[in-house]
Amino acid sequence: MTSEFSEEMILKLSDFYYELPEELIAQDPLLKRSDSRLMVIDRKTGDIEHKHFTDVIDYLNPDDCLVINDTKVIPARLIGVKEDTGASIEVLLLKRKDDKTWETLVKPGKKARVGAKIIFGDGKLVGEVVDIVEEGNRLISFSYDGIFEEVLDELGQMPLPPYITHKLADKNRYQTVYARHEGSAAAPTAGLHFTNELLEQIEKKGVRIARVTLHVGLGTFRPVKVDNITEHHMHSEFYVIDEAAADIINSTKEKGGKVVSVGTTSTRTLETAADENGFIKACSGWTDIFIYPGYNFKCVDRLITNFHLPESTLLMLVSALYDREKILEAYKVAVEEKYRFFSFGDAMMIL
Repeated sequence: MTSEFSEEMILKLSDFYYELPEELIAQDPLLKRSDSRLMVIDRKTGDIEHKHFTDVIDYLNPDDCLVINDTKVIPARLIGVKEDTGASIEVLLLKRKDDKTWETLVKPGKKARVGAKIIFGDGKLVGEVVDIVEEGNRLISFSYDGIFEEVLDELGQMPLPPYITHKLADKNRYQTVYARHEGSAAAPTAGLHFTNELLEQIEKKGVRIARVTLHVGLGTFRPVKVDNITEHHMHSEFYVIDEAAADIINSTKEKGGKVVSVGTTSTRTLETAADENGFIKACSGWTDIFIYPGYNFKCVDRLITNFHLPESTLLMLVSALYDREKILEAYKVAVEEKYRFFSFGDAMMIL
């Protein structure tokens, strides 16, 4: 256990379980992003308020900073056929290795032996399995004419989480309005609630906005499979914090303002880069930081986040910022109040 964690606790996977009726899993985004609800939790008093997401501005003050993850989701889900048999095969792009080679998740994996060729879009894109790596992921080398991103935009689909069964009418709705840097296999969903108008209002109030980037990998969807959660290994994800973002965050700390993180991905980025006093240097690299109860936060003061899956690493992170039992109690209230859960669902703000 590193010094970032307080005295070791015995935490079981079942400690993060809660009952969720299936009808509360949001299958579609709301017509307007900011129309979602907002549960506000005050850690000092334990009070819970039920608000609308646009009320988030009331909990932000001049000299605070809002930290957003400006990663952009790529249409990483490809449906193709095996060249030799014509059997259907699904490929999910996870991590780019070089110009033409990606680490991927292939279903069904048994059909994707080394040397297998997969045809997409009647031959507009052809992939060849060149290696099998950790956890059975496949390295695939792609051949195509033109620009890969343009071919992918034509043939690929948004890689929606498995619990979303509805087809997305507008793929931009699984994208934040401030998405800039392509590379994610999943959206930083806490940011989906923001509109450009709301962000402008927040800035007019004197709140500064810092942009960081963390490309969300498939680890977001991977279930924890060990009973002792401290034995779980997070997959690494690439992040970038530039000088401008570091300056905003550091000046906020110096002035006594609050660093308000939008989402667990922004939180993991900040906590990876922060020194013991919560200050940030411009940097980039890979992080596999796993935050669960007992973790001592260095940089993040407040969090805006969605309602997460039972027994997920995301729920564990939220439970680290507040109190596990009180978070589960808040989730119970959310179920009773019929909040919408998961990626297209409502939001929570922890003060």
